[in-house]
Parts: sequence; C-alpha cells; structure tokens
Amino acid sequence: MSFRLLVSVFVALLLAGCGTPAERVDRLADRLGLVRETQAGQPFQHVVYRNRIRGGDVLHVYLGGDGRPWARVDRIADDPDSPRSVMLDLMALDTRPSLYLGRPCYHGLAKSPRCTPWHWTMGRYSSAVVDSMASVLRERLDSGGYKHLVLIGHSGGGTLAMLLAARFVETDTLVTLAANLDIDAWADLHGYSPLAGSLNPAGQAPLTPAIRQFHLAAGRDRQVPAGLIAQAVSQWPNARFILFDGFDHACCWRRIWPAMLACIERRRTEVQSASFRGMDQ
Repeated sequence: MSFRLLVSVFVALLLAGCGTPAERVDRLADRLGLVRETQAGQPFQHVVYRNRIRGGDVLHVYLGGDGRPWARVDRIADDPDSPRSVMLDLMALDTRPSLYLGRPCYHGLAKSPRCTPWHWTMGRYSSAVVDSMASVLRERLDSGGYKHLVLIGHSGGGTLAMLLAARFVETDTLVTLAANLDIDAWADLHGYSPLAGSLNPAGQAPLTPAIRQFHLAAGRDRQVPAGLIAQAVSQWPNARFILFDGFDHACCWRRIWPAMLACIERRRTEVQSASFRGMDQ
C-alpha cells in the first residue's frame, strides 16, 4: 500500500469516528437499515427512526435514555445527545413494525424553536415533553391503523414509557430496561436536586391491570440500582420485576432481546386465545 493511500485510509477512518453525537447515531441507524424521519409534535419537532416492516395491527415503540444532560456536575450540556443508542440496537432485532420515538430537543434539535436546557434537565419528563411525544405517537397509530401498542423504554426512556402508557387505550404491553421508575427516590439516592417540573411514574395512578408490565433490572447498575426498580414495581398490580445479575446499565440487553420479543409475542397469543374462548362461551 502506498504512503498516500495509507494516509487516505487513515483520514477516512478518523472522519468516520467524528461528527456530533446525533450524526453518529444517524450513521448507526443507517447501518442497521432504519429510516430517519422528522415529525412535528405539539409543539416540538421529533426525530423518528423506523424499520421497514409493514403489516399487522401491532406497533412496537422504542424510547431512548436521557443521554448526557449535564456536561459535568456544575454545567448543563449544550446538547444532550449521546453517541450511543441501546434502543436502536434492540429495535434492529425486532420483526414487528417498530419505531424509535425521539424526545423533544434531542437528535440534533437542541437549538430548535421552543427548546431550552430545562427540557433535558429538570423538565426531561415534564407534561410538555410527554404531551408532544404523545401527539406524534397518536398520529403514527392512527395513520398506520394499529390497534395494539407495545412501549419499550431504556433508562429515562422507561420513565417516559410509563408516563405514555396510560394515555393510549391501545397499550397492551410495557417493557422497561434499567428504568428510573421513581425519580424522587433516584434523586435522593444520588444526592441530586429533585427534577422539579417532571412527572414521577411512582406518583401516578397505577396502570390498568390489562397492561402487561415487564420491568427489567441489572444487578451491576449503579445509575438506576435494581433495588430502586424493585421497590417501585412492588406497588403496581400485574407488574413483573426481572433481574439480570451480570448486566449493568447499558450492557448486555441485546443478548436477551430475542427471547424478550418472543415472550411478548407468546403472551399476546395467550391473551388473544383467552378472548376467543370467552366469545365462544
């Protein structure tokens, strides 16, 4: 290999690792075969990634974590995006129509109209954030003719999944991974300021027992310890707590995801079979 060609290859490799966190996630989505779209919510703009699978009446919706709201302990980040995405990796394994619903002000939209740092710090789970995400999801459900909704959230995305679930009669399954289900207890544990302006799943009315809940926790998770998740889940009917001892906050959810998807499908088949039996009686 000539020196000039070697330099060109090195530069290309270097540039491949550069770019903003949002651009790096876009490249990941492209490699995974996902389609990126921007959709207007009320009132924010949202980035949505979807797979190319069509058909059926079930939609799987993936919700990502908080990213990097703080540059350091005493300074708010100018951009909350993370260069990694646990949920896009999981969604790429899904054989149902699926979409990743981005939050307001994330995925390169931090400087867009109406966005302020409050929306990714103290107000990250606020009514304004949840309302805008719900408006995008409602349009997707209606335009696609979906009758059943599966909400899947990692970390702070699990917090939002809990808050969204109650707003949609189509919700039949909720899955959270390493999710912050009691934001007040979480803030107390870490010595953080309370997330004033945010909604706390632990303080909301329990979800209807008709919604199947699976709350997955990691034994090595220091960000959202398994004990915090177990305590929140113990208060809710029809909610199942599942512990993975060897996992941490980000690793190794992909390893168990095909089995989790199979579990969701199996439970839906059982529920549908029970409904048919009830109609026959």
